[in-house]
Amino acid sequence: MKKKMNQRFPRTRRDSLEYYDPKSDKEFDYLLCDLKYVANLGNRFWNTTQFSLCSVGGSDYGEAEEESSELIEYDASLDYLCNLSPHRFQALYASKLPQSITGEEFMEKYGDHGDSVTIINKKGTYHIMAPTKHPIYENFRVQAFKALLTATPSEEQVIGLGELMYQCHDSYSACGLGSDGTDRLVQKMERLKHSKTENGTLYGAKITGGGSGGTVCVIGRSSLRSSEQILEIQRKYKEATGFMPYVFEGSSPGAGKFGYLKIRKNSAPPPT
Repeated sequence: MKKKMNQRFPRTRRDSLEYYDPKSDKEFDYLLCDLKYVANLGNRFWNTTQFSLCSVGGSDYGEAEEESSELIEYDASLDYLCNLSPHRFQALYASKLPQSITGEEFMEKYGDHGDSVTIINKKGTYHIMAPTKHPIYENFRVQAFKALLTATPSEEQVIGLGELMYQCHDSYSACGLGSDGTDRLVQKMERLKHSKTENGTLYGAKITGGGSGGTVCVIGRSSLRSSEQILEIQRKYKEATGFMPYVFEGSSPGAGKFGYLKIRKNSAPPPT
């Protein structure tokens, strides 16, 4: 089987993205193990190609098909923007959205935004791309995070969880909803993670809390080293800002001390 595999396959590792030759027994075994694992989960891969002469040197595979009207109608029927899949957004809608638009341009093109509470500042500039992308990709990240939590505990698992948290934070901040303080804390976490002199045991961090945050959630190895690194970040933050961050573990003191409330929606009374 190995002799028939004469192409080059992409290899993705946490430390690099490159290509490898399947003639290498070690790398080919990695591929076989991955495929076997997926098969054991009841899944399968298929590969399809067009049955015509084509070039793969960067040009298109013939003329692009027009987007199916049924798929467009399906996208329009979604209740929330977050229900749109990232690949659908990227393939069809991303190129049509501007990075930003001025209030005057918006009013000239659309007239009104249908909101009786807020007003449009004609001289203001409004970001479009980042706030549109955020709920779409954030929903996908949350689902991926949930799936990773149920995986077998491993170094790769916690690295993946941490990376998702960093992506969540960057996406939220790109919408203009973050704060200087939380950004500073997350950046310090990242420096520790990528430091060559530190044995980093903190894997990810993101803004959390209501509104514009105020709190940073951190994921790390349950060890003395992690606690030491948290305290070191706390100390450096105080040196830089004059404020001492409060550190707590697990659930917030509010939920732990006061519990939570269940809110039930009363059914409508029967018509009289």
